[in-house]
Amino acid sequence: MATTPEAAPHAETYYAGAYWGPRKESPEDCALRTANFLNLMAECDPLLAHWYKPTKSRKDAQKYPLMPPDVPTLAAQFRRGVNHERGGPVIEQLGFSFWFGNGGAGADGVDLRLTCGAYSEAVPNSCVMTLPKHGPNAERIIAAPVLPHVVSCMASAWDADWALATSWEHREKLSDEARTGTFVGWVTYLSLRRGTVPPLPAPVRIQQVEGKGTLVVLTPERFTVTNPEHLALAKRVRELLSRAGLLRPVLDGPA
Repeated sequence: MATTPEAAPHAETYYAGAYWGPRKESPEDCALRTANFLNLMAECDPLLAHWYKPTKSRKDAQKYPLMPPDVPTLAAQFRRGVNHERGGPVIEQLGFSFWFGNGGAGADGVDLRLTCGAYSEAVPNSCVMTLPKHGPNAERIIAAPVLPHVVSCMASAWDADWALATSWEHREKLSDEARTGTFVGWVTYLSLRRGTVPPLPAPVRIQQVEGKGTLVVLTPERFTVTNPEHLALAKRVRELLSRAGLLRPVLDGPA
């Protein structure tokens, strides 16, 4: 039986991520930011309104809800995610990590990977969210205005230096150019700490995010690597933002 247009899978898979430099924070600080972030995600779309503690079995995926967010519970999860030398002490500079998901099955699964409280030049702090692969939920979320809203909320909640949403295939195509903080996605956020975004060519849309930064949306339709016009536009915008000094690594070291 032929699939409907809504259910047909896309060749590209998408993600959203926010990244920021060294920032020493406690598990409670990270938990407060996470609680705010999860509440903001719930306002973006119903699929992003349910989150659960990680479990070993998929059949148990929805047994331990994290919504509404409870700060002590989240802080405990971050404490479990400290980095250790093998058989050695905690490496405090690397902060805390916490992985969890929305409990969705198959194409509706969304995973969140958080690294918070790191103050080393080895790894950036980050919030990375995989997006649904295909189907009605994917069609709704991976589109304007929902996806730009997701990125702006993500950047605001984490006070990020740089954030974006694009496809994994786009990132792979950029190869060595794709260091954290140095390239342009379909949707890109730049903190005002980096400077002011210059005028950009149509159809690019620019909007401010709560006085904290600027959101740049390349195209109103879904950005894909199979469209040469999309790639040319991304390259041109990257050149203009780089010339303005806005694109630079979140960390000076490897990322």
